[in-house]
Amino acid sequence: MKQNITISIDKELIQKARVFAAKKSISISRLLSEELSGIITRNENYERARIKALAELKVGFHLGGRPAVREELHER
Repeated sequence: MKQNITISIDKELIQKARVFAAKKSISISRLLSEELSGIITRNENYERARIKALAELKVGFHLGGRPAVREELHER
Protein backbone atom coordinates (compact mmCIF):
# COMPACT_ATOMS: atom_id res chain seq x y z
CA MET A 1 0.00 0.00 0.00
CA LYS A 2 1.40 3.38 -0.96
CA GLN A 3 0.92 6.53 1.05
CA ASN A 4 1.66 10.13 0.20
CA ILE A 5 3.93 12.26 2.37
CA THR A 6 4.87 15.92 2.33
CA ILE A 7 8.48 17.02 2.62
CA SER A 8 10.27 20.35 2.42
CA ILE A 9 13.23 20.54 0.07
CA ASP A 10 15.37 23.48 -1.03
CA LYS A 11 14.29 24.84 -4.46
CA GLU A 12 17.75 24.43 -5.94
CA LEU A 13 17.87 20.80 -4.83
CA ILE A 14 14.42 20.15 -6.32
CA GLN A 15 15.56 21.59 -9.65
CA LYS A 16 18.65 19.36 -9.66
CA ALA A 17 16.50 16.37 -8.69
CA ARG A 18 14.13 17.07 -11.60
CA VAL A 19 17.03 17.06 -14.04
CA PHE A 20 18.53 13.91 -12.50
CA ALA A 21 15.20 12.07 -12.48
CA ALA A 22 14.48 13.13 -16.07
CA LYS A 23 17.82 11.71 -17.21
CA LYS A 24 16.79 8.38 -15.64
CA SER A 25 13.25 8.71 -17.10
CA ILE A 26 11.61 8.45 -13.68
CA SER A 27 9.64 10.78 -11.43
CA ILE A 28 11.13 12.52 -8.42
CA SER A 29 8.71 10.54 -6.30
CA ARG A 30 10.03 7.24 -7.68
CA LEU A 31 13.62 8.46 -7.36
CA LEU A 32 13.12 9.28 -3.68
CA SER A 33 11.24 6.05 -3.05
CA GLU A 34 14.00 3.94 -4.62
CA GLU A 35 16.74 5.79 -2.74
CA LEU A 36 14.92 5.49 0.59
CA SER A 37 14.31 1.80 -0.06
CA GLY A 38 18.02 1.34 -0.80
CA ILE A 39 19.01 3.12 2.41
CA ILE A 40 16.70 0.93 4.48
CA THR A 41 17.86 -2.28 2.76
CA ARG A 42 21.55 -1.43 3.26
CA ASN A 43 20.91 -0.61 6.92
CA GLU A 44 19.06 -3.90 7.49
CA ASN A 45 21.85 -5.86 5.77
CA TYR A 46 24.46 -4.06 7.88
CA GLU A 47 22.61 -4.83 11.11
CA ARG A 48 22.28 -8.53 10.22
CA ALA A 49 25.98 -8.73 9.37
CA ARG A 50 26.93 -6.87 12.56
CA ILE A 51 24.88 -9.22 14.75
CA LYS A 52 26.36 -12.27 12.98
CA ALA A 53 29.92 -10.96 13.33
CA LEU A 54 29.48 -10.20 17.03
CA ALA A 55 28.05 -13.69 17.61
CA GLU A 56 31.04 -15.24 15.81
CA LEU A 57 33.43 -13.19 17.95
CA LYS A 58 31.80 -14.50 21.12
CA VAL A 59 32.35 -18.09 19.95
CA GLY A 60 35.87 -17.39 18.71
CA PHE A 61 37.90 -19.00 15.97
CA HIS A 62 40.21 -21.98 16.09
CA LEU A 63 43.31 -20.93 14.21
CA GLY A 64 45.14 -24.20 14.63
CA GLY A 65 48.16 -24.90 16.73
CA ARG A 66 48.10 -25.74 20.39
CA PRO A 67 47.85 -23.73 23.56
CA ALA A 68 51.06 -22.08 24.70
CA VAL A 69 52.89 -23.61 27.65
CA ARG A 70 54.21 -21.03 30.09
CA GLU A 71 57.58 -22.74 30.48
CA GLU A 72 58.16 -22.77 26.71
CA LEU A 73 57.26 -19.09 26.44
CA HIS A 74 59.68 -18.11 29.18
CA GLU A 75 62.65 -20.37 28.57
CA ARG A 76 65.84 -19.15 30.17
